[in-house]
Amino acid sequence: MDSGTLYSIGELARRTGLTVKTIRFYSDRGIVTPADRTPAGYRRYGADAVARLTLVRTLRELGLGLDAIRRVTDRELTLSTVAAEHAAALDVQISILRLRRAVLTAAARREPTSQEMERMHQLATLSGAERRRLIDDFLDAVFDDRHVANAHAAVRRSMIPELPDRPSEEQVEAWVELAELSLDADFRAGVRRLVEELEADLPDRVAGPPRPDVVAVTRELVGEAVASGISPDAPQAEPVVATLTAGCALVVGRPDDAQLHGWLAHRLEAANDPRRDRYFTLLAVINGWPAPEPLAPVIDWSVKALKMRAAR
Repeated sequence: MDSGTLYSIGELARRTGLTVKTIRFYSDRGIVTPADRTPAGYRRYGADAVARLTLVRTLRELGLGLDAIRRVTDRELTLSTVAAEHAAALDVQISILRLRRAVLTAAARREPTSQEMERMHQLATLSGAERRRLIDDFLDAVFDDRHVANAHAAVRRSMIPELPDRPSEEQVEAWVELAELSLDADFRAGVRRLVEELEADLPDRVAGPPRPDVVAVTRELVGEAVASGISPDAPQAEPVVATLTAGCALVVGRPDDAQLHGWLAHRLEAANDPRRDRYFTLLAVINGWPAPEPLAPVIDWSVKALKMRAAR
């Protein structure tokens, strides 16, 4: 390109893809200045104006403001500095948009009232410290000081969601639902009741490594049978049930008899809250853990198998 060539605004517009009005606006703002004027006062621009305006168009398309662009074209700031600052600002905007989208997506599925919508928005925009206080309040309602000092301390720690600094929309949406669940008084009471019942099942409370409760034992001993598609009334279920009752009898320190079988069916039935499965599913999404196997199918199978044998 001939450095001595001068262009009219119209010619500059054709070369840069910008409109005459836009180039005139940039010229009035001092972002690109004319190299000369005709005797009639028309502006004429040098060859460098083409490169300058091309850069301006690119930066504008990337969302930079005119003040920052002028400082770049005037070499007051480097492109790398402006790019880094703008990228950081976009990160904040993206985070905000992700939160908004997650709330709106959740709202679209459940048709909330205006009050529920407001609460969803508030839960999504809590700070890290506020989120932790909310979960601590939930766990304090479920576990008392006695539980903190025993095997349930590890269970409590495993129930803490840790939303990352840059969560995905799925994680934000999961956090909102989990937070709502943790605020549900009936859910809190149910989990608390389960913890107390399982604590009472242990024959002693001496210090030592965590001991499995009957729910954990059931998951371990029956999970494979459920996954294999064995029906609770099939002959193949007999050794599974026998192993289950023997294992639970050992945990609670009771004889493996009909009374224990009836008690175990009742205890598992009381523990079968689908909301607990949902809590741990949401927790896995938030913390980036593998999806847990749902507990409800295992408990349903076990309760049915125990009741069928008690009725014989």
